[in-house]
Amino acid sequence: MRKISEFTSDNKAAWNASATYHQATLDIEACVTKLRDTQYGFFDSTFGVTLNTIGVQGKKAVQIGCNNGREALSLAKMGATSVLGIDQSDAFLTQAETLKNASGLECQFLCADIYHLPSQVDGDFDLGVITIGVLNWMPDLERFFQSVAGLLVSGGTLAIYETHPVLEMFDPAAPDPFTPQSSYFDTAPHASEDPITYDGSSGENVPVSWWFSHTMGAIITAAIQAGLKVDRLTEYPHSNREVQFDIYEGCHAQVPMCFELVLTKN
Repeated sequence: MRKISEFTSDNKAAWNASATYHQATLDIEACVTKLRDTQYGFFDSTFGVTLNTIGVQGKKAVQIGCNNGREALSLAKMGATSVLGIDQSDAFLTQAETLKNASGLECQFLCADIYHLPSQVDGDFDLGVITIGVLNWMPDLERFFQSVAGLLVSGGTLAIYETHPVLEMFDPAAPDPFTPQSSYFDTAPHASEDPITYDGSSGENVPVSWWFSHTMGAIITAAIQAGLKVDRLTEYPHSNREVQFDIYEGCHAQVPMCFELVLTKN
Protein backbone atom coordinates (compact mmCIF):
# COMPACT_ATOMS: atom_id res chain seq x y z
CA MET A 1 0.00 0.00 0.00
CA ARG A 2 1.41 3.36 -1.05
CA LYS A 3 1.70 6.06 1.59
CA ILE A 4 -0.55 9.12 1.51
CA SER A 5 2.52 11.31 1.03
CA GLU A 6 3.44 9.37 -2.12
CA PHE A 7 0.02 9.96 -3.66
CA THR A 8 0.01 13.66 -2.77
CA SER A 9 3.58 14.12 -4.00
CA ASP A 10 2.71 12.56 -7.36
CA ASN A 11 -0.39 14.73 -7.63
CA LYS A 12 1.58 17.87 -6.88
CA ALA A 13 4.03 17.07 -9.69
CA ALA A 14 1.18 16.37 -12.10
CA TRP A 15 -0.60 19.63 -11.25
CA ASN A 16 2.60 21.65 -11.57
CA ALA A 17 3.27 20.08 -14.96
CA SER A 18 -0.31 20.83 -16.03
CA ALA A 19 -0.09 24.49 -15.01
CA THR A 20 1.40 25.48 -18.36
CA TYR A 21 -1.80 24.35 -20.13
CA HIS A 22 -3.87 26.59 -17.86
CA GLN A 23 -1.43 29.48 -18.17
CA ALA A 24 -1.81 29.41 -21.95
CA THR A 25 -5.53 30.15 -21.68
CA LEU A 26 -5.44 32.44 -18.63
CA ASP A 27 -6.92 35.78 -19.66
CA ILE A 28 -5.95 38.10 -16.81
CA GLU A 29 -8.05 41.03 -18.04
CA ALA A 30 -11.17 38.87 -18.42
CA CYS A 31 -10.64 37.37 -14.97
CA VAL A 32 -10.28 40.79 -13.35
CA THR A 33 -13.42 42.02 -15.13
CA LYS A 34 -15.39 39.02 -13.84
CA LEU A 35 -14.09 39.52 -10.31
CA ARG A 36 -15.07 43.19 -10.36
CA ASP A 37 -18.33 43.13 -12.28
CA THR A 38 -20.18 39.93 -11.33
CA GLN A 39 -22.03 39.43 -8.06
CA TYR A 40 -20.32 36.20 -7.01
CA GLY A 41 -17.05 36.45 -8.91
CA PHE A 42 -16.09 32.98 -10.15
CA PHE A 43 -18.71 31.12 -8.12
CA ASP A 44 -21.74 30.08 -10.16
CA SER A 45 -25.18 31.28 -9.06
CA THR A 46 -25.98 28.01 -7.24
CA PHE A 47 -23.01 28.17 -4.89
CA GLY A 48 -22.93 31.96 -4.89
CA VAL A 49 -26.44 32.08 -3.42
CA THR A 50 -25.47 29.45 -0.84
CA LEU A 51 -22.42 31.43 0.25
CA ASN A 52 -24.46 34.61 0.36
CA THR A 53 -27.04 32.88 2.56
CA ILE A 54 -24.34 31.53 4.90
CA GLY A 55 -22.75 34.96 4.94
CA VAL A 56 -19.28 35.89 3.67
CA GLN A 57 -19.33 39.57 4.63
CA GLY A 58 -17.08 40.26 7.61
CA LYS A 59 -15.90 36.64 7.90
CA LYS A 60 -12.41 35.17 7.96
CA ALA A 61 -12.42 32.63 5.13
CA VAL A 62 -10.19 29.82 3.90
CA GLN A 63 -10.42 27.87 0.65
CA ILE A 64 -8.86 24.41 0.57
CA GLY A 65 -7.61 23.56 -2.91
CA CYS A 66 -7.71 27.10 -4.31
CA ASN A 67 -5.94 26.32 -7.61
CA ASN A 68 -5.17 29.65 -9.35
CA GLY A 69 -6.94 31.72 -6.73
CA ARG A 70 -9.98 32.87 -8.70
CA GLU A 71 -12.49 31.63 -6.13
CA ALA A 72 -10.44 32.71 -3.11
CA LEU A 73 -10.35 36.19 -4.64
CA SER A 74 -14.10 35.89 -5.19
CA LEU A 75 -14.53 35.44 -1.42
CA ALA A 76 -12.63 38.68 -0.92
CA LYS A 77 -14.85 40.36 -3.51
CA MET A 78 -17.92 39.11 -1.58
CA GLY A 79 -16.75 40.88 1.56
CA ALA A 80 -14.64 38.47 3.59
CA THR A 81 -12.37 40.46 5.92
CA SER A 82 -9.47 38.12 5.20
CA VAL A 83 -8.99 35.14 2.90
CA LEU A 84 -6.42 32.36 2.80
CA GLY A 85 -6.17 30.09 -0.22
CA ILE A 86 -4.36 26.78 0.31
CA ASP A 87 -3.01 24.63 -2.51
CA GLN A 88 -0.03 22.33 -2.88
CA SER A 89 0.78 23.41 -6.45
CA ASP A 90 3.26 26.29 -6.33
CA ALA A 91 2.91 26.71 -10.11
CA PHE A 92 -0.82 27.46 -9.78
CA LEU A 93 -0.23 29.74 -6.80
CA THR A 94 2.13 31.77 -9.00
CA GLN A 95 -0.87 32.36 -11.26
CA ALA A 96 -2.94 33.20 -8.17
CA GLU A 97 -0.49 35.91 -7.15
CA THR A 98 -0.68 37.36 -10.67
CA LEU A 99 -4.48 37.51 -10.47
CA LYS A 100 -4.33 38.98 -6.98
CA ASN A 101 -2.00 41.78 -8.07
CA ALA A 102 -4.08 42.54 -11.15
CA SER A 103 -7.39 42.59 -9.27
CA GLY A 104 -6.25 44.62 -6.27
CA LEU A 105 -8.18 42.27 -3.95
CA GLU A 106 -6.66 41.21 -0.64
CA CYS A 107 -5.93 37.50 -0.27
CA GLN A 108 -3.10 35.39 1.07
CA PHE A 109 -1.94 32.14 -0.51
CA LEU A 110 -0.20 29.19 1.13
CA CYS A 111 1.57 26.36 -0.69
CA ALA A 112 1.07 23.33 1.53
CA ASP A 113 -0.10 19.72 1.65
CA ILE A 114 -3.45 19.68 3.48
CA TYR A 115 -2.31 16.54 5.31
CA HIS A 116 0.75 18.36 6.65
CA LEU A 117 -0.19 21.99 7.26
CA PRO A 118 2.51 24.14 8.90
CA SER A 119 1.98 24.73 12.60
CA GLN A 120 1.67 28.50 12.15
CA VAL A 121 -1.63 28.16 10.27
CA ASP A 122 -4.33 29.42 12.65
CA GLY A 123 -7.49 27.45 13.31
CA ASP A 124 -9.65 30.54 13.58
CA PHE A 125 -11.50 30.69 10.26
CA ASP A 126 -15.24 31.38 10.32
CA LEU A 127 -15.82 29.94 6.87
CA GLY A 128 -14.17 27.10 4.94
CA VAL A 129 -14.84 26.50 1.23
CA ILE A 130 -14.18 23.44 -0.92
CA THR A 131 -15.25 23.36 -4.57
CA ILE A 132 -15.13 21.02 -7.53
CA GLY A 133 -12.03 18.90 -7.94
CA VAL A 134 -10.73 18.60 -4.40
CA LEU A 135 -12.22 15.54 -2.69
CA ASN A 136 -11.29 13.15 -5.49
CA TRP A 137 -7.60 13.98 -5.14
CA MET A 138 -7.68 12.94 -1.48
CA PRO A 139 -6.48 9.39 -0.67
CA ASP A 140 -7.68 9.56 2.96
CA LEU A 141 -10.98 11.34 3.60
CA GLU A 142 -10.89 10.95 7.38
CA ARG A 143 -7.52 12.66 7.76
CA PHE A 144 -8.51 15.26 5.18
CA PHE A 145 -11.64 16.33 7.07
CA GLN A 146 -9.77 16.28 10.37
CA SER A 147 -7.26 18.73 8.92
CA VAL A 148 -9.99 20.92 7.42
CA ALA A 149 -12.01 20.93 10.66
CA GLY A 150 -8.85 22.04 12.46
CA LEU A 151 -8.88 25.24 10.41
CA LEU A 152 -12.31 26.31 11.69
CA VAL A 153 -13.40 28.03 14.87
CA SER A 154 -16.07 26.34 16.98
CA GLY A 155 -19.34 27.09 15.22
CA GLY A 156 -17.54 27.78 11.95
CA THR A 157 -19.11 26.71 8.64
CA LEU A 158 -17.68 24.46 5.92
CA ALA A 159 -19.39 24.75 2.52
CA ILE A 160 -18.64 22.11 -0.13
CA TYR A 161 -19.71 22.24 -3.79
CA GLU A 162 -18.46 19.13 -5.54
CA THR A 163 -19.09 16.64 -8.30
CA HIS A 164 -21.55 13.93 -7.30
CA PRO A 165 -20.02 10.47 -6.66
CA VAL A 166 -22.60 8.86 -8.99
CA LEU A 167 -21.08 10.77 -11.91
CA GLU A 168 -17.79 8.93 -11.35
CA MET A 169 -19.48 5.80 -12.73
CA PHE A 170 -19.68 7.32 -16.22
CA ASP A 171 -17.07 8.09 -18.87
CA PRO A 172 -18.13 10.71 -21.44
CA ALA A 173 -15.40 9.46 -23.80
CA ALA A 174 -16.66 5.85 -23.78
CA PRO A 175 -18.30 4.39 -26.93
CA ASP A 176 -21.57 4.36 -24.98
CA PRO A 177 -21.15 7.18 -22.47
CA PHE A 178 -24.57 6.54 -20.90
CA THR A 179 -23.73 3.04 -19.70
CA PRO A 180 -21.92 2.98 -16.34
CA GLN A 181 -18.25 2.14 -16.82
CA SER A 182 -17.31 1.47 -13.20
CA SER A 183 -18.86 0.47 -9.91
CA TYR A 184 -20.11 3.14 -7.54
CA PHE A 185 -18.18 1.26 -4.85
CA ASP A 186 -14.84 1.17 -6.71
CA THR A 187 -12.54 3.05 -4.33
CA ALA A 188 -9.22 1.90 -5.79
CA PRO A 189 -6.85 4.70 -6.83
CA HIS A 190 -6.90 5.38 -10.58
CA ALA A 191 -3.69 6.47 -12.28
CA SER A 192 -3.48 8.88 -15.21
CA GLU A 193 -0.69 10.52 -17.19
CA ASP A 194 -2.96 12.90 -19.08
CA PRO A 195 -2.56 16.63 -18.41
CA ILE A 196 -5.15 17.97 -15.98
CA THR A 197 -7.29 20.40 -17.96
CA TYR A 198 -10.84 21.73 -17.64
CA ASP A 199 -11.75 22.26 -21.27
CA GLY A 200 -11.26 18.71 -22.56
CA SER A 201 -8.02 19.59 -24.34
CA SER A 202 -5.18 17.08 -24.47
CA GLY A 203 -1.42 17.30 -24.66
CA GLU A 204 1.79 15.51 -23.84
CA ASN A 205 1.84 13.16 -20.87
CA VAL A 206 2.58 14.61 -17.45
CA PRO A 207 3.79 12.81 -14.30
CA VAL A 208 1.29 10.25 -13.04
CA SER A 209 -1.63 11.55 -10.97
CA TRP A 210 -4.02 9.61 -8.74
CA TRP A 211 -7.81 9.98 -8.61
CA PHE A 212 -9.98 8.56 -5.84
CA SER A 213 -13.71 7.89 -5.99
CA HIS A 214 -15.57 8.24 -2.69
CA THR A 215 -19.18 7.30 -2.00
CA MET A 216 -21.50 9.92 -0.56
CA GLY A 217 -21.71 7.84 2.59
CA ALA A 218 -17.92 7.89 2.97
CA ILE A 219 -17.81 11.68 2.50
CA ILE A 220 -20.50 12.42 5.06
CA THR A 221 -19.21 9.88 7.57
CA ALA A 222 -15.65 11.25 7.39
CA ALA A 223 -16.97 14.78 7.94
CA ILE A 224 -19.04 13.73 10.95
CA GLN A 225 -16.14 11.81 12.47
CA ALA A 226 -14.05 14.99 12.19
CA GLY A 227 -16.51 16.81 14.43
CA LEU A 228 -18.60 18.47 11.73
CA LYS A 229 -22.40 18.54 11.92
CA VAL A 230 -24.37 18.20 8.69
CA ASP A 231 -26.70 21.18 8.21
CA ARG A 232 -27.73 20.50 4.64
CA LEU A 233 -27.06 18.17 1.72
CA THR A 234 -28.47 19.25 -1.64
CA GLU A 235 -28.06 17.30 -4.88
CA TYR A 236 -28.38 18.92 -8.31
CA PRO A 237 -28.97 17.74 -11.90
CA HIS A 238 -26.45 20.18 -13.42
CA SER A 239 -22.71 19.77 -13.94
CA ASN A 240 -20.04 21.88 -12.29
CA ARG A 241 -17.05 20.05 -13.76
CA GLU A 242 -15.33 19.58 -17.14
CA VAL A 243 -17.35 20.51 -20.22
CA GLN A 244 -17.42 16.96 -21.60
CA PHE A 245 -19.76 15.95 -18.76
CA ASP A 246 -22.44 18.35 -20.00
CA ILE A 247 -23.91 15.49 -22.07
CA TYR A 248 -25.45 14.07 -18.89
CA GLU A 249 -27.59 17.14 -18.24
CA GLY A 250 -31.27 17.25 -19.16
CA CYS A 251 -31.77 13.49 -19.52
CA HIS A 252 -35.13 11.81 -18.97
CA ALA A 253 -33.49 9.43 -16.48
CA GLN A 254 -31.42 12.14 -14.82
CA VAL A 255 -28.50 11.23 -12.55
CA PRO A 256 -27.30 13.59 -9.79
CA MET A 257 -24.30 15.52 -11.11
CA CYS A 258 -23.13 17.72 -8.25
CA PHE A 259 -23.96 18.44 -4.64
CA GLU A 260 -23.65 21.02 -1.89
CA LEU A 261 -22.80 19.97 1.66
CA VAL A 262 -22.99 22.58 4.41
CA LEU A 263 -21.51 21.65 7.78
CA THR A 264 -20.87 23.30 11.13
CA LYS A 265 -17.96 22.57 13.45
CA ASN A 266 -19.26 21.34 16.80
